Amino acid sequence: MRTPEILAPAGSEDALLAALRCGADAVYVGGKQFSARQNAANFDLPQLQRAAELCHLYGAKLYLTVNTLVFAPEFPALVQFLEAAIRLGVDAFLVQDFGLLELIRQISPDVPIHASTQMTIHTPEGALWAKEHGISRGVVSRELSRREIAAICKTGIEVETFVHGALCMSVSGQCGLSAMIGSRSANRGRCAQACRLPFSAKGDKNSCALSLKDLCLVPYVAELAEDGVASLKIEGRCKRPEYVAAAVTALVQARAGETPDLDTLRAVFSRSGFTDGYYTGKRQQMFGTRQKDDVLQGQKVLPQLAQLYQKPTPQVPLDMHVTVQTGQPAVLTLRDSDGISVSVSGDVVQPARTKATDLPQLERQLGKLGGTLYTLSGLQADCDGTGMLPASAWNALRREGIVQMNAARIAANTPKYTMRHITLPALQTAGQHTIQYRIIQKQWDSQSATLLEQSDVEALLLPADTVSDAVPAVCRERIFLTLPRFCADEAKVRLWLEQAKALGFSHVVCENVSHIRLCRSLGLTLHGGMGLNAANPSCLSFLQQESLQDVILSPELTIAQSRHCTGLPAGAYAYGFQPVMTMRNCPVQAEAGCRNCTHGLTDRTGRTFPVYCHKAAGITTMYNAVPTWLADKQEQLSHSSFLVLDCTLQPDACSVLRAYQNGEPTKEAMTRGLFFRGVE
Repeated sequence: MRTPEILAPAGSEDALLAALRCGADAVYVGGKQFSARQNAANFDLPQLQRAAELCHLYGAKLYLTVNTLVFAPEFPALVQFLEAAIRLGVDAFLVQDFGLLELIRQISPDVPIHASTQMTIHTPEGALWAKEHGISRGVVSRELSRREIAAICKTGIEVETFVHGALCMSVSGQCGLSAMIGSRSANRGRCAQACRLPFSAKGDKNSCALSLKDLCLVPYVAELAEDGVASLKIEGRCKRPEYVAAAVTALVQARAGETPDLDTLRAVFSRSGFTDGYYTGKRQQMFGTRQKDDVLQGQKVLPQLAQLYQKPTPQVPLDMHVTVQTGQPAVLTLRDSDGISVSVSGDVVQPARTKATDLPQLERQLGKLGGTLYTLSGLQADCDGTGMLPASAWNALRREGIVQMNAARIAANTPKYTMRHITLPALQTAGQHTIQYRIIQKQWDSQSATLLEQSDVEALLLPADTVSDAVPAVCRERIFLTLPRFCADEAKVRLWLEQAKALGFSHVVCENVSHIRLCRSLGLTLHGGMGLNAANPSCLSFLQQESLQDVILSPELTIAQSRHCTGLPAGAYAYGFQPVMTMRNCPVQAEAGCRNCTHGLTDRTGRTFPVYCHKAAGITTMYNAVPTWLADKQEQLSHSSFLVLDCTLQPDACSVLRAYQNGEPTKEAMTRGLFFRGVE
């Protein structure tokens, strides 16, 4: 059984020190750009250089998060950042954006890449897709049970799973709430944590129906190791160093078979306690908020936790060998537990006037390793019995030996990569298209055939689990099957697709990488959904290589930004109550119960966000409070290959289509989405 690494967050240099001094095997950090936690202090390039050297000195790995969506004009700066990070020797990149994945491969084919949890890998098919694309590790979704994590481990990819820290209400990579209501994109590292604000299914102004307790799987470390998890990940790049110290210490204790100090861990930060509901499959009492008592408890333990990382703790045993020969320079050889060895020479050994240098004296002088990460495990000496050096000379020799050992460890642990010079293609602008519509419906109904009679309606998008032989055979080629953005029951998704294919349906809208692999294996025609977060031409090029015919662009793009997304036919989400959260834990059920389902959550401003379950997939979707409306602005989207009219929550799809065909404004409450205001 492989011993899993303990992976700590570091949003600052102090947090990095806390992680390493408390025993983390690896640390993940973000740069000043392109990181999914832009609210952390993060690291500029000189700081990143120091972080890499410090990690490699400790024999730890440094993983760099570049796990945001990148817009086309940002690619020149991105290339410079990636090249610099590769040169200084980070141990892996964490990536969400397919375009960024492709770019890293072009610059350096051998640098390790980890799939960020933002890529929504939550099934074996998704893991296999990642493995086939040279991704060495997948950070799986936080919402998975032990059985589901173990199944992914069996695919052979390294699995990294969150074991402690904050839980997002939405599946990572599938949340648009912060972006939609405040232009702060979670996919761009600017999440405003809107889910921590008051929301209620019953009108309770004090309810925070979207706020989950923090995750804690520290008691399950032995199980996770047994199931094959490669990395135990702590969330918290925005947290203080004391939090990092407490979490790493608890995991070190648990991994060693000791009883972890969960009381201190809870005291330093929690939201009314911890939850293990996703992991155990018992998803009760998972909701909680930060209370005054939580804050007070944290203040009590901060001083003692700070002591854990104030000074280096001896972690690396050193063997020393000393040669003391009169008339010759003293020679000190150091060898660490990894076999790294250095030798340094000191002053010329002088004839002893009184007492010659012996082993006890050398142990006293050379064993003074305080303030370093080393401890003396053994010392051998070849002394001629006639020579000596003063204590100051031995101290100087020891210090020089440590300096050289530090340098040797950094050099030995810093990876070197192949690098290529690349030239970015000039930005292109998409041409004009005759407007075509793709209409999303909940199911085939009395309007569906009428919609397909319209020459400007290219296709209807229907859930794969709803189609049947009730759909006329002549219409089935223009039906695109939609799949849930998250469904851990992969066998169920396969069954839906196989049954639909047997009926003559052949087009599928893929929302995550597992869909791409599964649908391709079934010989279906692939289209890309919004769940893929396509936001730049490099991403579109990648998806084209994946055999996708087209894609719905990320709704976080402005109209101007979307014009640069060329190389693959691309559509825009032009109408509908946009999905803003994909959840495995229904907040309405938790607050009101299924029998009293209100199908909505009301925020502190009085706006109601529709909430509906997809029971077959085991997920709940929250939608924006008002629909996106662009009927009177759609000419500005004429560069789009098609416009998506999402009538999931609008029963009268025909009236929506007529309004768009006629370019009508609406008198109802609506939003222009992010097409004009964009996101940070």
